[in-house]
Amino acid sequence: MYPVSYKPGYKSCYSYRSCHHAMRIARSSICYQRQHFYAASSYAGKRSRLFVKRRIMLPSLPCNPVSAPSDINMNGYNRKSPQKRRYEMPKYAVSPKKKTCKERIPQPKNTVAMLNELRHGLIYKLESQTGPVHAPLFTISVEVDGQKYLGQGRSKKVARIEAAATALRSFIQFKDGAVLSPLKPSGNLDFTSDEHLENDVSKSAITVDGQKKVPDKGPVMLLYELFNDVNFECINIDGAQNNCRFKMTVTINEKKFDGTGPSKKLAKNAAAKAALASLCNISYSPMVVPQKNVPLPIDDKSSSMELPQIHADTIGRLVLEKFMEVIKGQEAYSRRKVLAGIVMTENMNFCEAKVISVSTGTKCVSGEHMSVNGAVLNDSHAEIVSRRCLLKFLYAQLDLQCNQATAYQSIFVRNTDGQYPYKLKSGVHFHLYINTAPCGDARIFSPHENDTGVDKHPNRKARGQLRTKIESGEGTIPVKSSDGIQTWDGVLQGQRLLTMSCSDKIARWNIVGIQGSLLSSIIEPVYLHSIVLGSLLHPEHMYRAVCGRIEKSIQGLPPPYHLNKPRLALVTSAEPRNQAKAPNFGINWTIGDTELEVVNSLTGRTIGGQVSRITKQAFFVKYGFLMTNLPGILVRKVTTDYGQTKANVKDYQIAKLELFSAFKREDLGSWLKKPIEQDEFGLAE
Repeated sequence: MYPVSYKPGYKSCYSYRSCHHAMRIARSSICYQRQHFYAASSYAGKRSRLFVKRRIMLPSLPCNPVSAPSDINMNGYNRKSPQKRRYEMPKYAVSPKKKTCKERIPQPKNTVAMLNELRHGLIYKLESQTGPVHAPLFTISVEVDGQKYLGQGRSKKVARIEAAATALRSFIQFKDGAVLSPLKPSGNLDFTSDEHLENDVSKSAITVDGQKKVPDKGPVMLLYELFNDVNFECINIDGAQNNCRFKMTVTINEKKFDGTGPSKKLAKNAAAKAALASLCNISYSPMVVPQKNVPLPIDDKSSSMELPQIHADTIGRLVLEKFMEVIKGQEAYSRRKVLAGIVMTENMNFCEAKVISVSTGTKCVSGEHMSVNGAVLNDSHAEIVSRRCLLKFLYAQLDLQCNQATAYQSIFVRNTDGQYPYKLKSGVHFHLYINTAPCGDARIFSPHENDTGVDKHPNRKARGQLRTKIESGEGTIPVKSSDGIQTWDGVLQGQRLLTMSCSDKIARWNIVGIQGSLLSSIIEPVYLHSIVLGSLLHPEHMYRAVCGRIEKSIQGLPPPYHLNKPRLALVTSAEPRNQAKAPNFGINWTIGDTELEVVNSLTGRTIGGQVSRITKQAFFVKYGFLMTNLPGILVRKVTTDYGQTKANVKDYQIAKLELFSAFKREDLGSWLKKPIEQDEFGLAE
């Protein structure tokens, strides 16, 4: 039999033999119409060789041909001569379809499709997977006629195509110049494509203008594509029914990664992001593609503002775990809105990172509870309290230098080539964690509006303005006072006591350091290496708030003071918005403390009415001890009050005044100062 292809209701016939054979088939159909017979017999005549591959659509023929008289067909009509039929053929032949402007171009088949047509029921097996997780090399085998053929590629798909090509070459001889067409991915390349890996251009595929790009695919989908054994499990549900907090764990190659969120879906995404950041260095952080109008630091080799995602997650996890540890036994004070902490690393070794401080709080002291001897905490916001806890830690580390037996344990070393007696050891870094954006300029944006592009209003008055916290309340307002002075009697008469916002204070730390004015007479300035947020990180607004708004106007800083630009990052398990009312207390803990301290934010004292261990008064006492006992100090005795002692640190005061001038030059407002009476206290005899 000759090859015949079937379609519903029609039969395609290719004429490979003589006219006689075509007419035998035609005569076998009882239901033939006259025009169909003429069309078939005409094509089977003298021009059969010219139309070998032309397809003539005929009605379906019966399976068993029946012989008919050769002179008269089944309809009773006489046969016409081939010459007459030749001229009548166009009248009865099926007219060809009109050509359209868009003709389909036949696509070459890939090797897998070609092999499946020749050999049915083939099974492809994954033999091995080598190489790093972000650029694996797969080996796949296929068995054909008892022989195994192997293929390798950067994806299973490419490896399967190579295995099929190897099998085809073993028993098919192609014409000269013929090649097996591989299946190449179409469209724009991304970092998950196979072509760019084989051409060693993966860097250009995952970058935009030299910077890393957020993957187009979701974290869960991407994780399933990169790894075979991926298992998600919900291991914990915290909170009430209307405010649940789910915890998901993903296990990959016996490694576990956690993620939390207000729903299982978000918790699953967070766990997948953590796994991708750890195993593949793939980040979904908003800092991956900074805004085009955000100036990036170019003064060092690391030109990116982004802290690696795995480091950010480690910092957030350590602070949260330490908070849960220290709050045990006093769960009544675990209620909080803002949580902050500081982590210390040496040589960026996060495996041995230490949590220096943990704190909570969102309120400031009431004006009626101001102290004239530095016995209250004026600002109980969590990030401010954590920085004061860090000061307590720095004083303790300098205490170790007072004894030669313990000097080696200190993070400070003697400074032999500078004007400051001591400096930090090389490689020591401090990282600030806050579970939300600091109040003030860093938080003045709409988190759910699609404004990730260029700022449409970069010069509006609200951008970068100095803001103050509200006494005994939450939120901030722009600075209104032009002279920047608050008076003691005015506050006691009912004027609200104003405190600069956390965003403004962090910007100040990036100029004068986090060590404070007293310690600036002993050690070189200490700056934050990174700031990690738990939620509400907007790269443009955060950068502007902490350093960007004054970088063009700051000048004349005495060395080694400079504008610090900390790395920024957002944890993968973002904290949800807490709608509960903020408590009137805050807790603080510093490494070395045996228990946490609970402070009433409105009075500035502990809940027992005692003086806190991180007040101005406590630090002034520690400073006096260091000046008396620390080696290398020229002036041993402190003879002035607290305010005058700070004013005597000339370089620090010059840097601070230059900061205030930079804000004024940018028309961002004047820095508000507390009443000077609160600093007019001295050391006890």
